Amino acid sequence: MSELQAQYQQANNGVLAQSSASREMEEVKGQIFMARQFPRNVFQSEQRILDACKRPALAEVAVYNYPRGGTKVEGPSIRLAEVLAQNWGNLAFGVKELEQRPGESVAMAYCWDLETNVRQEKVFTVPHTRKAKGQIKKLDDPRDIYELVANNGARRLRACILGIIPGDIVDKAVEECNRTLTSGSQGPLKDRIGNALKAFKEKYRVTQEQIETHFGYNVDAFSEIDYRELIKIFNSLKDGMSKVDDWFSKEVKSKQESKLTKAFEEDKDKTTKKEEKAKKELKNEDVKADEINFEQGELITE
Repeated sequence: MSELQAQYQQANNGVLAQSSASREMEEVKGQIFMARQFPRNVFQSEQRILDACKRPALAEVAVYNYPRGGTKVEGPSIRLAEVLAQNWGNLAFGVKELEQRPGESVAMAYCWDLETNVRQEKVFTVPHTRKAKGQIKKLDDPRDIYELVANNGARRLRACILGIIPGDIVDKAVEECNRTLTSGSQGPLKDRIGNALKAFKEKYRVTQEQIETHFGYNVDAFSEIDYRELIKIFNSLKDGMSKVDDWFSKEVKSKQESKLTKAFEEDKDKTTKKEEKAKKELKNEDVKADEINFEQGELITE
């Protein structure tokens, strides 16, 4: 390539970059203008969010939890964060890949309130590697790289959205989702638990015995609350907030006994002991009565 062609290409690239930047600037100005023309009604936005949380399909994937310091941390998932942003209104949010270098990508997650000009953004680097079966595998397929960046960006995007929307609105949405799971569940509990166990086994290779070990009793004793906790764990794993090892032990007993069954057996043993003691006391009383009658008989004879 001649020097003249190189200069022409460089100038052409500069013009295209300037044109692209000008177009993006005009789009941003248009979004801000429309947000100022049609400001959000906070009460209507809140009601739309709560109405959306009444949908069982959303409630099942809306809340996750993960272990930390011996306790469980609960919060809204990326699916609920997206619904919050959509119904809150006048928000620009998403994930952008800023640069792709050899072996890594630089991306940015952002959420921008166009009305108040409050912005949350997080720039992060994603190595093109994936850990599988204890080994680190390098990714070459563009589709795998895109999915990896999207998965890592989802957690940052969730944090950006929750940094913009008021905390009391988020808390009300989580409570409404929990209420929907408890009262508006579709289908028998046994079938829903069976589907959840199947999903754990197919996607994360988590067996029923591991789940029973985590909860401490058999799945036959699961209640609606246990099913809700199981769904939250699944959402936590799916969103990448925790790992399988955080929840489930690889060493499980061959037969998992229920805590309820154990408590029942203990009560049964106590009852049996009381009955045996009562029978023994009754027998002693009968023996004493026989002795008294015998003595009285002797006195009468005399």
